[in-house]
Amino acid sequence: MPLSAKTGFAPLAGKRILLVVTGGIAAYKTPDLVRRLVKAGARVRCVLSRGGAQFVTAMSLAAVSGEKVHDDLFSLDDENEIGHIRLSREADVVLIAPATANIIAKLAHGLADDLPSAVLLASDKPIVIAPAMNVRMWEHPATRHNVETLTARGVRFIGPDEGDMACGEWGFGRMSDPEDIAARLHAFFGEAGRLKGRRAIVTSGPTHEPIDPVRYLANRSSGKQGHAIAAALSASGAQTTLISGPTRLADPLGVEVVHVQTAAQMAAAVEAALPADVAVLAAAVADWRVRPAVEKIKKDAGHAPPELVLEENPDILAALAQKTTGRPTLVVGFAAETRNVIENARAKRARKGCDWIVANDVSEATGVFGGDDNTVHLIRADGVETWATMRKRRIAERLAERIADALNHTPKHEG
Repeated sequence: MPLSAKTGFAPLAGKRILLVVTGGIAAYKTPDLVRRLVKAGARVRCVLSRGGAQFVTAMSLAAVSGEKVHDDLFSLDDENEIGHIRLSREADVVLIAPATANIIAKLAHGLADDLPSAVLLASDKPIVIAPAMNVRMWEHPATRHNVETLTARGVRFIGPDEGDMACGEWGFGRMSDPEDIAARLHAFFGEAGRLKGRRAIVTSGPTHEPIDPVRYLANRSSGKQGHAIAAALSASGAQTTLISGPTRLADPLGVEVVHVQTAAQMAAAVEAALPADVAVLAAAVADWRVRPAVEKIKKDAGHAPPELVLEENPDILAALAQKTTGRPTLVVGFAAETRNVIENARAKRARKGCDWIVANDVSEATGVFGGDDNTVHLIRADGVETWATMRKRRIAERLAERIADALNHTPKHEG
Protein backbone atom coordinates (compact mmCIF):
# COMPACT_ATOMS: atom_id res chain seq x y z
CA MET A 1 0.00 0.00 0.00
CA PRO A 2 1.55 3.36 -0.95
CA LEU A 3 1.92 6.11 1.58
CA SER A 4 -0.89 8.60 1.78
CA ALA A 5 0.16 11.96 0.36
CA LYS A 6 -1.87 13.66 3.06
CA THR A 7 -0.77 11.80 6.18
CA GLY A 8 2.32 9.84 5.18
CA PHE A 9 1.20 6.94 7.42
CA ALA A 10 -0.82 4.66 5.11
CA PRO A 11 0.56 1.44 6.66
CA LEU A 12 -1.42 2.33 9.81
CA ALA A 13 -4.74 2.36 7.95
CA GLY A 14 -7.06 -0.24 9.45
CA LYS A 15 -4.55 -1.34 12.09
CA ARG A 16 -5.82 -1.98 15.60
CA ILE A 17 -3.60 -0.42 18.25
CA LEU A 18 -4.12 -1.05 21.95
CA LEU A 19 -2.57 1.89 23.82
CA VAL A 20 -1.66 1.25 27.45
CA VAL A 21 -1.24 4.56 29.31
CA THR A 22 0.63 4.35 32.62
CA GLY A 23 1.45 6.82 35.35
CA GLY A 24 4.14 9.09 33.97
CA ILE A 25 3.69 12.81 33.56
CA ALA A 26 4.22 12.28 29.82
CA ALA A 27 0.72 10.78 29.80
CA TYR A 28 -0.51 14.29 29.06
CA LYS A 29 0.88 13.80 25.53
CA THR A 30 -1.24 10.73 24.81
CA PRO A 31 -4.34 12.50 23.45
CA ASP A 32 -2.08 14.04 20.78
CA LEU A 33 -0.60 10.60 20.06
CA VAL A 34 -4.06 9.03 19.75
CA ARG A 35 -5.21 11.85 17.48
CA ARG A 36 -2.24 11.29 15.14
CA LEU A 37 -2.79 7.55 15.00
CA VAL A 38 -6.51 7.89 14.34
CA LYS A 39 -5.85 10.48 11.64
CA ALA A 40 -3.51 7.97 9.99
CA GLY A 41 -6.37 5.49 9.82
CA ALA A 42 -5.68 3.34 12.88
CA ARG A 43 -8.28 2.17 15.36
CA VAL A 44 -7.02 2.97 18.86
CA ARG A 45 -8.34 1.52 22.09
CA CYS A 46 -6.93 2.78 25.36
CA VAL A 47 -6.21 1.05 28.66
CA LEU A 48 -5.62 3.59 31.43
CA SER A 49 -3.81 2.76 34.68
CA ARG A 50 -4.69 4.42 37.97
CA GLY A 51 -1.44 6.35 37.81
CA GLY A 52 -2.07 7.41 34.23
CA ALA A 53 -5.47 8.76 35.28
CA GLN A 54 -3.64 11.30 37.45
CA PHE A 55 -2.34 13.01 34.30
CA VAL A 56 -4.97 12.36 31.61
CA THR A 57 -8.66 11.58 31.84
CA ALA A 58 -10.54 8.66 30.37
CA MET A 59 -12.96 11.17 28.87
CA SER A 60 -10.24 12.94 26.88
CA LEU A 61 -8.86 9.66 25.54
CA ALA A 62 -12.34 8.47 24.63
CA ALA A 63 -13.05 11.74 22.85
CA VAL A 64 -9.99 11.55 20.58
CA SER A 65 -10.14 7.78 20.00
CA GLY A 66 -13.89 7.39 19.57
CA GLU A 67 -13.61 4.21 21.68
CA LYS A 68 -14.43 3.22 25.22
CA VAL A 69 -11.48 3.57 27.62
CA HIS A 70 -10.79 0.57 29.85
CA ASP A 71 -9.44 1.19 33.35
CA ASP A 72 -10.78 -1.49 35.72
CA LEU A 73 -9.58 -5.08 35.96
CA PHE A 74 -12.72 -5.97 37.90
CA SER A 75 -15.25 -4.26 35.64
CA LEU A 76 -18.43 -6.36 35.68
CA ASP A 77 -19.24 -5.44 32.09
CA ASP A 78 -15.78 -6.01 30.62
CA GLU A 79 -14.76 -9.03 32.66
CA ASN A 80 -18.04 -10.76 31.92
CA GLU A 81 -16.39 -11.18 28.51
CA ILE A 82 -12.90 -11.74 30.04
CA GLY A 83 -12.00 -8.25 28.90
CA HIS A 84 -8.27 -8.33 29.65
CA ILE A 85 -7.90 -11.32 27.32
CA ARG A 86 -10.15 -9.92 24.60
CA LEU A 87 -8.46 -6.51 24.57
CA SER A 88 -5.03 -7.96 23.94
CA ARG A 89 -6.15 -10.50 21.36
CA GLU A 90 -8.15 -8.04 19.26
CA ALA A 91 -5.16 -5.73 18.67
CA ASP A 92 -2.50 -5.87 15.95
CA VAL A 93 0.04 -4.30 18.29
CA VAL A 94 0.13 -3.22 21.93
CA LEU A 95 1.79 0.14 22.57
CA ILE A 96 2.73 1.25 26.10
CA ALA A 97 3.14 5.03 26.20
CA PRO A 98 4.28 6.34 28.53
CA ALA A 99 5.87 3.25 30.00
CA THR A 100 7.07 3.73 33.56
CA ALA A 101 9.87 1.76 35.20
CA ASN A 102 7.13 0.02 37.17
CA ILE A 103 5.22 -1.35 34.16
CA ILE A 104 8.49 -2.40 32.49
CA ALA A 105 9.43 -4.33 35.65
CA LYS A 106 5.98 -5.93 35.86
CA LEU A 107 6.13 -7.09 32.26
CA ALA A 108 9.67 -8.40 32.63
CA HIS A 109 8.73 -10.42 35.72
CA GLY A 110 5.26 -11.54 34.65
CA LEU A 111 3.20 -9.64 37.24
CA ALA A 112 -0.49 -8.99 36.62
CA ASP A 113 -2.03 -7.09 39.52
CA ASP A 114 -4.00 -4.48 37.56
CA LEU A 115 -5.67 -4.17 34.16
CA PRO A 116 -2.64 -2.90 32.19
CA SER A 117 -0.30 -5.62 33.49
CA ALA A 118 -2.96 -8.33 33.05
CA VAL A 119 -3.56 -7.23 29.46
CA LEU A 120 0.17 -7.32 28.73
CA LEU A 121 0.68 -10.75 30.28
CA ALA A 122 -2.28 -12.14 28.34
CA SER A 123 -1.17 -10.64 25.02
CA ASP A 124 0.01 -12.75 22.11
CA LYS A 125 0.65 -9.68 19.95
CA PRO A 126 3.80 -7.60 19.35
CA ILE A 127 4.50 -5.13 22.17
CA VAL A 128 6.10 -1.72 21.64
CA ILE A 129 7.27 0.33 24.62
CA ALA A 130 7.88 4.11 24.80
CA PRO A 131 9.62 4.59 28.18
CA ALA A 132 9.28 7.73 30.29
CA MET A 133 11.02 8.14 33.63
CA ASN A 134 13.75 9.97 35.54
CA VAL A 135 17.21 9.54 34.04
CA ARG A 136 18.50 7.75 37.16
CA MET A 137 15.60 5.31 37.02
CA TRP A 138 16.29 4.62 33.32
CA GLU A 139 19.99 4.07 33.99
CA HIS A 140 19.47 1.91 37.11
CA PRO A 141 20.86 -1.62 36.66
CA ALA A 142 17.47 -3.14 37.50
CA THR A 143 15.75 -1.19 34.72
CA ARG A 144 18.54 -1.97 32.25
CA HIS A 145 18.23 -5.66 33.12
CA ASN A 146 14.46 -5.55 32.65
CA VAL A 147 14.85 -3.81 29.29
CA GLU A 148 17.40 -6.39 28.14
CA THR A 149 15.06 -9.19 29.24
CA LEU A 150 12.15 -7.73 27.26
CA THR A 151 14.32 -7.02 24.22
CA ALA A 152 15.42 -10.65 24.19
CA ARG A 153 11.73 -11.61 24.13
CA GLY A 154 11.14 -9.48 21.04
CA VAL A 155 9.66 -6.40 22.70
CA ARG A 156 10.54 -3.21 20.79
CA PHE A 157 11.45 0.11 22.34
CA ILE A 158 10.91 3.65 21.06
CA GLY A 159 13.22 6.00 22.93
CA PRO A 160 13.56 7.30 25.52
CA ASP A 161 14.94 10.61 24.30
CA GLU A 162 17.47 12.89 25.94
CA GLY A 163 16.41 16.24 27.37
CA ASP A 164 15.23 18.16 30.40
CA MET A 165 12.63 16.54 32.63
CA ALA A 166 9.82 17.60 34.90
CA CYS A 167 12.05 16.84 37.91
CA GLY A 168 14.59 19.42 36.70
CA GLU A 169 17.25 16.88 35.70
CA TRP A 170 18.71 16.30 32.24
CA GLY A 171 19.39 13.03 30.44
CA PHE A 172 17.74 10.05 28.82
CA GLY A 173 14.26 9.33 30.08
CA ARG A 174 11.90 11.62 28.16
CA MET A 175 9.13 9.91 26.24
CA SER A 176 9.59 10.32 22.50
CA ASP A 177 7.37 12.92 20.84
CA PRO A 178 3.97 11.67 19.62
CA GLU A 179 5.02 12.46 16.04
CA ASP A 180 8.08 10.21 16.40
CA ILE A 181 6.09 7.39 18.01
CA ALA A 182 3.53 7.51 15.20
CA ALA A 183 6.33 7.44 12.63
CA ARG A 184 7.94 4.43 14.31
CA LEU A 185 4.64 2.56 14.30
CA HIS A 186 4.34 3.40 10.62
CA ALA A 187 7.78 1.84 10.13
CA PHE A 188 6.74 -1.17 12.22
CA PHE A 189 3.79 -1.96 9.98
CA GLY A 190 5.18 -0.69 6.68
CA GLU A 191 8.84 -1.70 6.80
CA ALA A 192 9.41 -4.26 9.54
CA GLY A 193 11.07 -7.37 8.22
CA ARG A 194 12.11 -6.01 4.83
CA LEU A 195 15.76 -6.42 5.78
CA LYS A 196 15.35 -9.75 7.54
CA GLY A 197 18.35 -11.96 6.84
CA ARG A 198 20.54 -9.01 5.83
CA ARG A 199 23.68 -7.87 7.62
CA ALA A 200 24.43 -4.20 8.21
CA ILE A 201 27.42 -2.23 9.50
CA VAL A 202 26.98 1.33 10.76
CA THR A 203 29.66 3.68 12.05
CA SER A 204 28.71 6.58 14.29
CA GLY A 205 30.07 9.41 16.40
CA PRO A 206 33.48 11.09 16.35
CA THR A 207 36.91 9.58 16.76
CA HIS A 208 39.37 10.78 19.39
CA GLU A 209 43.00 10.92 18.30
CA PRO A 210 45.29 11.20 21.36
CA ILE A 211 47.93 13.92 21.60
CA ASP A 212 49.13 12.77 25.00
CA PRO A 213 47.48 10.87 27.89
CA VAL A 214 45.25 13.91 28.59
CA ARG A 215 44.52 15.68 25.29
CA TYR A 216 43.11 14.55 21.96
CA LEU A 217 41.94 15.78 18.55
CA ALA A 218 38.22 15.39 17.96
CA ASN A 219 35.10 16.96 16.40
CA ARG A 220 31.58 17.87 17.49
CA SER A 221 29.70 14.85 16.17
CA SER A 222 27.12 13.62 18.70
CA GLY A 223 26.47 10.28 17.01
CA LYS A 224 22.69 10.82 17.06
CA GLN A 225 22.24 10.27 13.32
CA GLY A 226 24.43 7.17 13.13
CA HIS A 227 22.84 5.58 16.20
CA ALA A 228 19.37 6.28 14.76
CA ILE A 229 20.37 4.59 11.49
CA ALA A 230 21.59 1.50 13.33
CA ALA A 231 18.30 1.33 15.26
CA ALA A 232 16.24 1.76 12.07
CA LEU A 233 18.11 -0.97 10.18
CA SER A 234 17.71 -3.31 13.14
CA ALA A 235 13.99 -2.49 13.37
CA SER A 236 13.67 -3.46 9.70
CA GLY A 237 15.11 -6.88 10.46
CA ALA A 238 18.81 -6.47 9.65
CA GLN A 239 21.46 -8.06 11.85
CA THR A 240 23.20 -4.80 12.68
CA THR A 241 26.64 -4.01 14.06
CA LEU A 242 27.18 -0.44 15.23
CA ILE A 243 30.79 0.71 15.52
CA SER A 244 30.72 3.82 17.68
CA GLY A 245 33.30 6.39 18.60
CA PRO A 246 33.00 8.14 21.99
CA THR A 247 29.46 9.51 22.51
CA ARG A 248 27.08 10.16 25.40
CA LEU A 249 24.37 8.05 23.77
CA ALA A 250 22.91 4.82 25.08
CA ASP A 251 23.55 1.76 22.93
CA PRO A 252 20.57 1.09 20.62
CA LEU A 253 18.63 -1.92 21.82
CA GLY A 254 18.86 -5.04 19.70
CA VAL A 255 22.09 -3.88 18.03
CA GLU A 256 25.58 -5.32 18.50
CA VAL A 257 27.77 -2.37 19.51
CA VAL A 258 31.55 -2.13 19.25
CA HIS A 259 33.05 0.86 21.07
CA VAL A 260 36.24 2.41 19.70
CA GLN A 261 38.26 5.56 20.25
CA THR A 262 40.47 6.15 17.22
CA ALA A 263 40.10 6.00 13.44
CA ALA A 264 42.52 3.08 13.27
CA GLN A 265 40.41 1.15 15.77
CA MET A 266 37.25 1.96 13.81
CA ALA A 267 38.83 0.78 10.55
CA ALA A 268 39.83 -2.51 12.17
CA ALA A 269 36.35 -2.98 13.66
CA VAL A 270 34.68 -2.39 10.28
CA GLU A 271 36.91 -5.00 8.67
CA ALA A 272 36.17 -7.45 11.49
CA ALA A 273 32.40 -6.96 11.07
CA LEU A 274 32.41 -8.10 7.44
CA PRO A 275 30.76 -9.69 5.53
CA ALA A 276 27.77 -7.38 5.24
CA ASP A 277 25.10 -6.48 2.73
CA VAL A 278 25.18 -2.77 3.54
CA ALA A 279 27.60 -0.43 5.29
CA VAL A 280 26.49 3.04 6.34
CA LEU A 281 29.54 5.04 7.39
CA ALA A 282 28.01 7.94 9.29
CA ALA A 283 30.89 8.51 11.73
CA ALA A 284 32.81 11.78 11.62
CA VAL A 285 36.25 10.19 11.39
CA ALA A 286 39.24 12.43 12.09
CA ASP A 287 41.28 12.90 8.93
CA TRP A 288 44.52 13.26 10.85
CA ARG A 289 46.26 11.86 13.90
CA VAL A 290 49.46 12.71 15.75
CA ARG A 291 52.12 10.54 17.28
CA PRO A 292 50.99 10.76 20.91
CA ALA A 293 53.45 11.69 23.64
CA VAL A 294 53.91 9.09 26.35
CA GLU A 295 53.68 11.73 29.10
CA LYS A 296 51.51 14.83 29.38
CA ILE A 297 52.97 17.70 27.36
CA LYS A 298 53.82 20.53 29.74
CA LYS A 299 53.39 24.20 28.96
CA ASP A 300 56.71 25.89 29.58
CA ALA A 301 56.61 29.68 30.05
CA GLY A 302 58.65 31.50 27.45
CA HIS A 303 58.86 28.52 25.12
CA ALA A 304 57.11 28.06 21.80
CA PRO A 305 54.08 25.73 21.67
CA PRO A 306 54.98 22.13 20.90
CA GLU A 307 54.93 21.14 17.24
CA LEU A 308 52.36 18.48 16.37
CA VAL A 309 53.33 16.30 13.43
CA LEU A 310 50.16 15.08 11.70
CA GLU A 311 49.76 11.74 9.94
CA GLU A 312 46.85 10.80 7.69
CA ASN A 313 44.30 8.41 9.17
CA PRO A 314 43.03 5.39 7.24
CA ASP A 315 40.25 6.29 4.79
CA ILE A 316 37.60 3.84 5.98
CA LEU A 317 35.00 4.77 3.36
CA ALA A 318 37.36 4.55 0.38
CA ALA A 319 38.96 1.34 1.61
CA LEU A 320 35.58 -0.35 1.99
CA ALA A 321 34.06 1.00 -1.22
CA GLN A 322 37.07 0.01 -3.32
CA LYS A 323 37.46 -3.53 -1.98
CA THR A 324 37.80 -6.10 -4.76
CA THR A 325 36.54 -8.97 -2.59
CA GLY A 326 34.11 -8.93 0.30
CA ARG A 327 32.71 -5.51 -0.57
CA PRO A 328 29.19 -4.89 0.78
CA THR A 329 26.55 -4.71 -1.91
CA LEU A 330 25.73 -1.16 -0.86
CA VAL A 331 28.24 1.27 0.65
CA VAL A 332 26.81 4.55 1.93
CA GLY A 333 29.02 7.43 3.03
CA PHE A 334 28.28 10.74 4.71
CA ALA A 335 29.49 14.20 3.74
CA ALA A 336 29.35 16.86 6.43
CA GLU A 337 29.86 20.16 4.61
CA THR A 338 29.72 23.85 5.45
CA ARG A 339 29.40 25.18 1.87
CA ASN A 340 28.68 23.89 -1.64
CA VAL A 341 27.08 20.87 0.00
CA ILE A 342 25.81 19.00 -3.05
CA GLU A 343 28.79 19.80 -5.28
CA ASN A 344 31.31 18.71 -2.66
CA ALA A 345 29.33 15.57 -1.86
CA ARG A 346 29.11 14.56 -5.51
CA ALA A 347 32.87 14.93 -5.81
CA LYS A 348 33.35 12.87 -2.64
CA ARG A 349 31.16 10.06 -3.94
CA ALA A 350 33.19 9.84 -7.14
CA ARG A 351 36.49 10.07 -5.30
CA LYS A 352 35.68 7.42 -2.67
CA GLY A 353 33.90 5.01 -4.99
CA CYS A 354 30.88 4.52 -2.73
CA ASP A 355 27.36 3.95 -4.00
CA TRP A 356 25.52 6.68 -2.13
CA ILE A 357 26.45 9.78 -0.17
CA VAL A 358 24.19 11.37 2.44
CA ALA A 359 25.18 15.03 2.53
CA ASN A 360 24.25 17.68 5.06
CA ASP A 361 25.17 21.21 6.05
CA VAL A 362 26.81 21.24 9.47
CA SER A 363 27.44 24.97 9.67
CA GLU A 364 26.99 26.28 13.20
CA ALA A 365 23.78 28.07 12.27
CA THR A 366 22.09 24.79 11.29
CA GLY A 367 22.38 23.23 14.76
CA VAL A 368 22.90 19.80 13.19
CA PHE A 369 25.83 18.82 15.42
CA GLY A 370 24.22 17.68 18.66
CA GLY A 371 20.69 18.57 17.52
CA ASP A 372 17.69 16.31 16.91
CA ASP A 373 16.87 17.54 13.40
CA ASN A 374 18.72 17.27 10.11
CA THR A 375 18.36 18.24 6.46
CA VAL A 376 20.01 15.86 4.04
CA HIS A 377 20.56 15.22 0.35
CA LEU A 378 20.78 11.59 -0.83
CA ILE A 379 23.24 11.53 -3.71
CA ARG A 380 23.26 8.53 -6.01
CA ALA A 381 24.45 7.82 -9.54
CA ASP A 382 20.98 8.60 -10.87
CA GLY A 383 20.63 11.99 -9.19
CA VAL A 384 20.02 13.88 -5.97
CA GLU A 385 17.08 13.41 -3.61
CA THR A 386 16.63 16.31 -1.17
CA TRP A 387 14.66 15.60 1.99
CA ALA A 388 12.87 18.24 4.00
CA THR A 389 14.13 19.01 7.50
CA MET A 390 12.96 16.29 9.87
CA ARG A 391 13.94 14.39 12.99
CA LYS A 392 17.15 12.39 12.70
CA ARG A 393 15.17 9.31 13.68
CA ARG A 394 12.81 9.80 10.75
CA ILE A 395 15.74 10.38 8.38
CA ALA A 396 17.17 7.09 9.60
CA GLU A 397 13.90 5.30 8.92
CA ARG A 398 13.62 6.78 5.45
CA LEU A 399 17.21 5.79 4.67
CA ALA A 400 16.43 2.25 5.87
CA GLU A 401 13.46 2.22 3.46
CA ARG A 402 15.71 3.25 0.56
CA ILE A 403 18.28 0.62 1.54
CA ALA A 404 15.59 -2.06 1.66
CA ASP A 405 14.35 -1.00 -1.78
CA ALA A 406 17.88 -1.35 -3.17
CA LEU A 407 18.87 -4.59 -1.45
CA ASN A 408 15.68 -6.50 -2.11
CA HIS A 409 16.72 -6.78 -5.74
CA THR A 410 20.08 -8.37 -4.88
CA PRO A 411 21.18 -11.68 -3.31
CA LYS A 412 22.12 -11.84 0.36
CA HIS A 413 25.68 -12.15 1.66
CA GLU A 414 26.43 -15.53 3.16
CA GLY A 415 28.91 -16.33 5.92
